[in-house]
Amino acid sequence: MDRLVLDPTGRDRDAETAELHARGPATPVDILGVKAWAVADPDVLEDLLKDPRVSKDPLLHWPDFAEVVPTWPLALWVSARNMFTAHGADHRRLRRLVGSAFTARQVGAMTVRVEQLTDGLLDDLAAAGPDAVVDLRERLAHPLPIRVIAELLGLPDDLQDRFRTRVDRVFDTTLTPEESAANAVEFYTMLDELIAAKRRAPDESMTSLLIAARDTDPDRPGPDGTGPGPGPDGTRPDNTGPGPDRSALTEEELRDTLLLIVSAGYETTVNLIDNGIANLLTHPDQLALVRAGKAGWDDVVEESLRRDAPVAHLPLRYAVEDIELPGGTTIPRGGAILAAYAAAGRHPARHGDGGADFDVTRPAKDHLAFGHGPHFCLGAPLARLEGRTALRKLFERFPALALAPHAALAPVGSLISNGHHALPVVLGDQAPQAPQAS
Repeated sequence: MDRLVLDPTGRDRDAETAELHARGPATPVDILGVKAWAVADPDVLEDLLKDPRVSKDPLLHWPDFAEVVPTWPLALWVSARNMFTAHGADHRRLRRLVGSAFTARQVGAMTVRVEQLTDGLLDDLAAAGPDAVVDLRERLAHPLPIRVIAELLGLPDDLQDRFRTRVDRVFDTTLTPEESAANAVEFYTMLDELIAAKRRAPDESMTSLLIAARDTDPDRPGPDGTGPGPGPDGTRPDNTGPGPDRSALTEEELRDTLLLIVSAGYETTVNLIDNGIANLLTHPDQLALVRAGKAGWDDVVEESLRRDAPVAHLPLRYAVEDIELPGGTTIPRGGAILAAYAAAGRHPARHGDGGADFDVTRPAKDHLAFGHGPHFCLGAPLARLEGRTALRKLFERFPALALAPHAALAPVGSLISNGHHALPVVLGDQAPQAPQAS
């Protein structure tokens, strides 16, 4: 079978999805010059995502790593050292350090703040007037997630826009290798600025908590990563070093964990909000069902995640040994695996011929948009909260909201990010506002 070359611009996602469906459970693909196996069948993909024979660590399990990374535009996706690229005990250690910030209790505590941030953004939109054309990707879908992540990590105002630019370019698969490498350098420079600032003035942010885990754990690795390093006072502990499931962070892991939280917690939620708005505006019958109480905002969120996974393709995983798939295809040991989430969400194996339809009353809205298994997205509850809040408040505040005349919903330039370049709308008149209590 010929290798399918994935389009870095994402211009015709529907045609690419149809081709992936037609090629069976897994098919050889080319990702900007790198060979991999794209898996679009949701049943097969779900099994692989929880299979211990599938690793996320390229240093251990991808023979092509050293050759690929120097010139591949997506090098940062596989070279960063955090829980995204970790396997086994290392993955459990890194995930445990981050997981406490995304418990149901912690996310619940953020509900009021997410609502406040959303209301502020809608107030800014309303100031444009009912007849103005505004870009909701730029004015709502983008700023809400970055402000939530900024508060979680304690990002100063002057870094928020700079981080947004860097994250956008991490997901931009039209960059040259040189542009991508320059973006990574700038990203790490900003992360170093953030870490240095929080070391000088610690606070209650997640950044400071991760720094504390790095700087105060007596079992943390030394500068060479092989044994315990000095404590805050410069002395070394008397123990013999960390065990196989140590809790410490290396400095590299600290930087790359922050990189992951900023990137994953931002772009994916932008696309969720963007796609949710676009789906409702292009399917007014479905919006009417929500307004009539025949479906809820959670239904909108889950159906949008299923139909339009915020990440279309997620690089990469690796076969630890030969893995035979249904139908006789074998992914060889060391083979790179690409999770084709957008195609999996619409696959006829689970959703029949109507997989591409947007149906908020669909009984089975199951999807893999947040992954599955050990690497299931820790930020899923927070993303759902932001998506649900933004959509509900937007459509309640602006009941006449409509796409701008002749609006062209062009895709963002990426084979990874699955959203729109812009989402131009006309707000229309606001709903009557309840008087404020005095």
